[in-house]
Amino acid sequence: MGNPFVHVELMTSDVAKAKAFYTGLFDWQLEEIPEMEYTLIKVGEGTGGGMMKTVQPDSPSCWMAYVMVDDAAASTEKARSLGATICKEVTEIPGVGWFSVLTDPTGATLALFQMNPASGKPED
Repeated sequence: MGNPFVHVELMTSDVAKAKAFYTGLFDWQLEEIPEMEYTLIKVGEGTGGGMMKTVQPDSPSCWMAYVMVDDAAASTEKARSLGATICKEVTEIPGVGWFSVLTDPTGATLALFQMNPASGKPED
């Protein structure tokens, strides 16, 4: 399958409360990355994810899906040409890859992710 969903991310106003809820509900293993103020969600088989504090204080908590692309810059430009609004231009995650965030013409938000070949799987 081309362009699979590869990562889902919870942006929340209360990370501790979210951690307690989701580890109580699911058999997820959490791994802290303190230097990024980020928590990886490890699910074993399937698509993993992460949790972080939302960057906009009055923004509601929400989940963001990431789709794998071969070239984040080219895919972001293609999305723009098809009518997307780019919310975050292509940004590097050092040692991991590159991502951008867009809103499609219907108002749905999605992230694009290009893995750095040297990094391995997105959840690692």
